[in-house]
Order: sequence, then C-alpha cells, then structure tokens
Amino acid sequence: MSRIGKKPVELPSGVTASVSGQTIEVKGPKGARSFTATDDVTLKVEDNVVTIEPRGKSKRARQQWGMSRTMVANIVNGVTNGVKRELEIQGVGYRAQMQGNTLKLSLGLSHDVNFEVPAGVTVTAPKPTEIVIEGIDEQLVGQVAANIREWRKPEPYKGKGIRYKGEYIFRKEGKKK
Repeated sequence: MSRIGKKPVELPSGVTASVSGQTIEVKGPKGARSFTATDDVTLKVEDNVVTIEPRGKSKRARQQWGMSRTMVANIVNGVTNGVKRELEIQGVGYRAQMQGNTLKLSLGLSHDVNFEVPAGVTVTAPKPTEIVIEGIDEQLVGQVAANIREWRKPEPYKGKGIRYKGEYIFRKEGKKK
C-alpha cells in the first residue's frame, strides 16, 4: 500500500478539477494545468476531492499510484498558491540583475552570463545578491532554479557561488603550512 497514494487530494475553494480519460485538468485563481496519468492508475473527482487508485497489484501500478497523487497535489498547490524558489549569490563582485526577459549574471567569469527566462516563469532580482523564481509549474520553476545555480555552484572552501536560500554548504578547511 502506498502511504502517499492512498491520501486524497483536497481541492480548496476556487479550484475545480475535471477528469477526461487519464487526463485531469485543474483550474484555479493562478491559472490552469493538466496532468496525464499512465494507464496503471484511475483518477476520480468527487465532492472536491481527487482520489487516485491503482489498477492491479503490479509493482509499476503501485509506483505510478504514489507518483500520480504527488503530481496532482503539486498541480493543485501551483494553481492555488504558486511555487517560489529563492536563490542567494555569495562572492565578491557576484551579482544579478534583470534586463527585460533576460537575467544578467556577473559570476567572476570572463563574460557576463545572459540567462533567457522561459515562458511560464517570472524571475526577479530584488537585490543584486538575490534571485526569486515564481510560477505555477513546480517542475519548471525547480528546473529554472537548478539551471541558474548550475552556472556557479557553491564551493566548499570559501562558500562562493549561487545557493538556494537557507541551503547549508559543508565547509572544508584549507591546506595548512
């Protein structure tokens, strides 16, 4: 039994869901998203509650059960509250600024990095050392944050780089004389 899969997904007020075949469409105050489940699970919407049940007892059906429930819960959360990731930049001379739809990063490289922001995501730089990524698609927001962080991951000796807000970086001691 999937502990995650057997929990129903509650639909808050202002959010509607409709199922057609294996596709669930969720509409909320922030927008609309849909998810197509595999044939291993059954989706049902009753009384503002979405339930997911496996078809059969195969390992794949049980895997898809928990994953499908999590995907539906993420979609409901995204259209209700939205998803937000915050990044911090640490390092002398490291900074970020928005220019139209492009995030301009100065990260100690020989050139500035111009990161094009994809559609469906809004990126802001409230301070030169902070980046805020927001949207309704949790996967897309997380991927954009990971792509930005990839340009300069935090290093363990001085802690310089781009990190998630609140992320702990395991620090190493430098070499001794």
